[in-house]
Amino acid sequence: MKSLPEYELLAAGAHGHMCAGQVLGLRMAMHGLELLGIDDPVGTDRKRVVTFVEIDRCLTDAVQVVTGCRLGKRALKFRDFGKAAATFCDLRDGRAVRVVALDSSKSRAKELFPLIADKNQQQMAAYREMPDAELFAHAWVRVELGPDEFPGYKGTRRVCAECGEGINFERFVERVGRILCLGCDGGNYYRVL
Repeated sequence: MKSLPEYELLAAGAHGHMCAGQVLGLRMAMHGLELLGIDDPVGTDRKRVVTFVEIDRCLTDAVQVVTGCRLGKRALKFRDFGKAAATFCDLRDGRAVRVVALDSSKSRAKELFPLIADKNQQQMAAYREMPDAELFAHAWVRVELGPDEFPGYKGTRRVCAECGEGINFERFVERVGRILCLGCDGGNYYRVL
């Protein structure tokens, strides 16, 4: 793995700026992979890791930089729980660890750097040097991944009987003998004009 400063350069380029959430996400991913014993997540170990992220904020972009997991490669899974947490899964060894940022780390940042007035700068400084135990809690967990959740899975393609659009990865429902995409089944986030 790279050093935190090396990851910060990569994260700033990928995300567009450096912030406390980025530093926290980098540290979270480094900690999770260290707990799993994964040393080269974008090289020799790149097919070992699947990561679940629980928030759609800066932290997630940083987690991607360290793990190499991407939505488009089916190695990054998003669960919208609104939590600064991620679960790192080692596919080879069948182990997983969930790492969550401790809320107390923000007050600890104030204690460590009371002279830094800007909250983001204060937290960045603290998150760079705080020990993992002051930043995170972790739990060993079991994550059941079906065959369709693995990177590289090629599933049967279906066609929605309502809109005619193709559906991948078994993301459909069957209603009265008709195959419907999740959108036509009432789950659309948009309305056709």
